[in-house]
Amino acid sequence: MTPQERILKIESYSNAYGLLVDALSEFPKEMWQFRDEHGCWSIHEHIIHITDSEANSYIRCRRLIAEQGKPLMAYDENRWATSLDYHDQSAEDAMALFKWLRRKIYTLIKSLPEPVWAHASYHPENGDTTLDDWLDTYERHVPEHIEYMRQNYDAWRETAG
Repeated sequence: MTPQERILKIESYSNAYGLLVDALSEFPKEMWQFRDEHGCWSIHEHIIHITDSEANSYIRCRRLIAEQGKPLMAYDENRWATSLDYHDQSAEDAMALFKWLRRKIYTLIKSLPEPVWAHASYHPENGDTTLDDWLDTYERHVPEHIEYMRQNYDAWRETAG
């Protein structure tokens, strides 16, 4: 990734909270618990997942910067959703935590020196992962989940009549 491409990705990364808030305003709260017939996550579960993912991202980023070469943690997102009973967790609290974590990471990465972006560590699911790879993954994460939420909303509208 070129430094110019990275600057654009970092700015896009920093806008994820606002993007998520705007997207959530499209969906009536009464349908946030809805799951389609295929059992895909509800909007509420996506919100909690995004925050759990961000908490893992926060640690991964810091580890890549400070302890390159040390393994990065993987986790089973579906098991977390079930075992942590995502539907029983507060979406508002999750959004507040996501906003804080994203802002803290953005503040850290926006002025990192160029050589740090090549730092790499091993991720059990993704293999060798650089800080650039990390940025690419998490810059796309929220927009991908917003698309899943829109699909869930469309399925809800079809069942609602």
